[in-house]
Formats: sequence, structure tokens, C-alpha cells
Amino acid sequence: MRKFVALLLAMLAALYGATCPLSAAPARQSPVVLAAASLQESMNAAADAWARKGHPRPRVSFAASSALARQIASGAPADVFVSADEPWMDDIQNKGLVRKGTRVSFLRNDLVLVAPRNSNVRLRIGRNMPLVQALGNGRLAIADPAGVPAGIYGKQALTRLGVWPSVQGRLAPGDSVRGALALVSRGAAPLGIVYATDARADPGVRVVGIFPAASHDPVSYPVTTLAASRNPEGEAFRRYLLSSEGKAIFRRFGFGTK
Repeated sequence: MRKFVALLLAMLAALYGATCPLSAAPARQSPVVLAAASLQESMNAAADAWARKGHPRPRVSFAASSALARQIASGAPADVFVSADEPWMDDIQNKGLVRKGTRVSFLRNDLVLVAPRNSNVRLRIGRNMPLVQALGNGRLAIADPAGVPAGIYGKQALTRLGVWPSVQGRLAPGDSVRGALALVSRGAAPLGIVYATDARADPGVRVVGIFPAASHDPVSYPVTTLAASRNPEGEAFRRYLLSSEGKAIFRRFGFGTK
């Protein structure tokens, strides 16, 4: 009888061990990615491609780089940050919030002047261009030049071209570059300054002209893994963005790569 009981217990233990492993591997968690508003279509495409490889799809939040940097500085939980300029990445790096050795500048963009698709406005971008006259009774849509990268680049360009003093009182500032784009797309502003990739993403606008590269700082996108990240999927996704396959996704949406 004792042998039978012992055998039965051994069989039950083996069955339990097969169906209920004592040390099951923990499920992988989706990394949290904070990305500049101008990356919406391209970053979502990259996240989808990463998920198709069997990884948990990153949870991506988009906003102005300035707003995202402030969220990170306030302790918002995130694994990866992609900024639309270097200064906001400098800001969080100077606060010790960037993981050492993970910051890389990998994308480029152009700055353009856009009008509603059906607008017939024509304007050659150059020094002392008649921008105010082209606005008519309207305002120039632009991301907030006080802190949002697209607005900062826009102010630089208008200043170096000699037209900022005449137009600074005629602005319709948005909280992000996509906010400025939306104003033009729906006809609420006759002209706006956005990135070339934004204009490409919205059929409601057309490009009037491209601002000379020398008129503003280079539009550069750095990416980093954040120092507080504890999810290895975050660093893995950052590496994927920098891979040849990852960069090809961004080129498909009109970005230049480094």
C-alpha cells in the first residue's frame, strides 16, 4: 500500500511539474516611447514592424519635444525618447536622464512653407520676401517659437531672412508642429511653417517653398534610451530604429537618415 501511495504521489508531482512550471519566464512588457509629433506615421510604422518580429508593440506617445522633455524631467515613466531637436535632448541629458552611450542623432528633415491645398498663393522664399502681404488678413501658423523645435527653426529662418520683425505680430502659434499643420489644412491659416514630412503626410496642404538649409539650424532627431528605463525591450527597440531596416522605414516617409 505504501508503495502504491508513493508511486501515486510521484506521478502527481510529475504531472504538476509539467503543467505548472515553478519558474515560468516573465512576459515581456511593451516599452514606452515618447516621440516628437512629426514622427507619428513613421514611428507607428516602425512600432508595427517591430511587433511583427514577435516583440511586444511599443506604446508610443506623441507631442512637442519640449512637452515630452518636461514630462521626462517630471518623472514620467518611459523607456525611449526621440526629440525633433538637439537642445531638448541636451536638456534631459544635463539632468542625468539619458542612459550613457545610447544617444544617437539619426534623422534629418527640411523646413517648408505650406498653404491650403486649394490656395493659389505664390511666394518665393528668400531675403525680405513679402510674407506679410501673402498672409492677407490671415495669420502664419507655426509651432510655438518659445520652445517647440519646429517653431524655433521657423523663427530662426524668418529672422535670418529679414522678415521676422514684420511677421511676429501675425502668428497663430500651435502647441506642436501638427497643430500648426492642422490650422493650414483646414483653412484656418493661409500659410504655415512645418516640416517637409508633415506636408507629405497631409493631403490638405501643398508646399509653397523650402526654407534654405542655411537659414536655420539643422533639423536633427536624436534618440536615446532613458536612464530610468528597466525594460530591455526599450533598448532593443532603440537599436532597431538605428538599424538599416529601421532607417529604411523613416526614409519611406520622407526623412533623411544619418
